[in-house]
Parts: sequence; C-alpha cells; structure tokens
Amino acid sequence: MLRTLGAALAAALALTGLAASAGADRSPATTAMTPATAATPTPTPTPTPTFACPPALPVTGQVTGATTTSLTITYWMVLSPPCGYDPPLLVSLFTSREDATGWRDPVAEAVTGPERSGTVTIGGLAPGTEYWFRFGDTKGTRDPYVIGGPARTLSLCSATATIDSRWGGGFVATVTVRNGGTEPVPGWLVSWRWSGDERIQSVWGGVAEGSGQDAAVRNASWNGTLAPGASATFGLLVASSATPATITPVCAR
Repeated sequence: MLRTLGAALAAALALTGLAASAGADRSPATTAMTPATAATPTPTPTPTPTFACPPALPVTGQVTGATTTSLTITYWMVLSPPCGYDPPLLVSLFTSREDATGWRDPVAEAVTGPERSGTVTIGGLAPGTEYWFRFGDTKGTRDPYVIGGPARTLSLCSATATIDSRWGGGFVATVTVRNGGTEPVPGWLVSWRWSGDERIQSVWGGVAEGSGQDAAVRNASWNGTLAPGASATFGLLVASSATPATITPVCAR
C-alpha cells in the first residue's frame, strides 16, 4: 500500500514539473505578440499635382490700320504668366515670313502700353511693302505661336483703269495714276496681269514694260514726279480677241 502511494506521489510531482516547463516555454511567444512591439506601417506618399496650361493662345493680334509708312496692330493678351505674358509687349516686324519664323533681322519694333488689350503703331516703314509681325515681352521671352501677316503699307501712288472704246479685235483704255500720300512721288510703275490673249500695241504717256500676261507701264520722262494729290494718265491701244471686263492695275514707286 505504501508502495502504491509513493508511486502516485511521484507521478503527481512529474506532472507538476511538466506544466511549469510548458508555461515557461509559452511566455516568450506571448510577449512577442504584444502591441507595444508590433511594427508600425509606412504611410503611402501623396503625389504632387502637375500644373498644365489651358489649350489657348497666350496672345494674338491683327493689323487694323495702314499708312504709307506705318502699320497699326491690335493685340489681345489672352493668358497671364505662367501660361502667358504681362504687358507691355514687344512687337517686331520682318520683311519675309522666313525671317519672321526664324526671328531674323527685325526691321522695326515697338512697345505696347500697359493695357492687356489695345493697339500699337509702328512707323518708319517703306511704302507699298509687305511685313510680318511677331510678339514677345520686354524681358526677352518670344511667343512661339503667332506669325501675323502679310500686311502691306499703302503705296505712295494708286492706279485706276477705264476702257474707253472696244471693237472685235481690241480696245483702248486710259489709266490714271494718283499720289494719295503726303510725300512727292519721284517716279511710278503701274503693273497688272492680262486674263487672256491681250497684247499692247502702243502706249502714250508712258513706257511699256513687262511681257506675256504680265504687263507694266513706267512713267514718261515728263510725268514721273507727282506732288501730293497730283495725278498723271497714260493710254493703251490693245489687240485682243475679247475685251476684258476690267483692268486692275497696281502702282508702285
């Protein structure tokens, strides 16, 4: 009996040791899972928005006036920086589209006023000449979009033609040359293009030039100089199978 009681006591002590050992083994694992030692997640960064300019021209303009020596340009500054410009603008003139495209050899420039829309007049130009314009600002920024033109200054002289008589094989016409400017015209050249088989047979009051469909008459030695408001005339005898409805001459110095 005593042997049985001793065996039972030994078994109980063995079970108690195993329980204590198991509790000691579980304790570290339980400590590792506590919130105090858990890793903190890294927040996702917010992307910075990219600014985009609206699809519009920052500045635009057109020629709204001309004299023999000046052009007037009306402009509109549509957008402000960073997508556009602040006044004043610098307006540059070129004598060919190629020069304007490459910003080469501007022949005249003018600065606008402080208004965001208005007009600017550029003087000192040659009469009867074509120009192209571009915009920039006074800090050196050049507008990459607008190339305006061609715009022509007025000629010092103008020409009109009337058909005086006609018949089956030709007609007679009179051309009037007038100085509409404020400076004397030292000489003139009137040109036009025939629409059919017209051929000049004779000229009085001028000297015929040109060939084929491109006709031209230069002033005679005695009627080339025209004071402001003065005029001169020359006549034409023309052979043609059909008389044109009109003749549209252009006068230049």
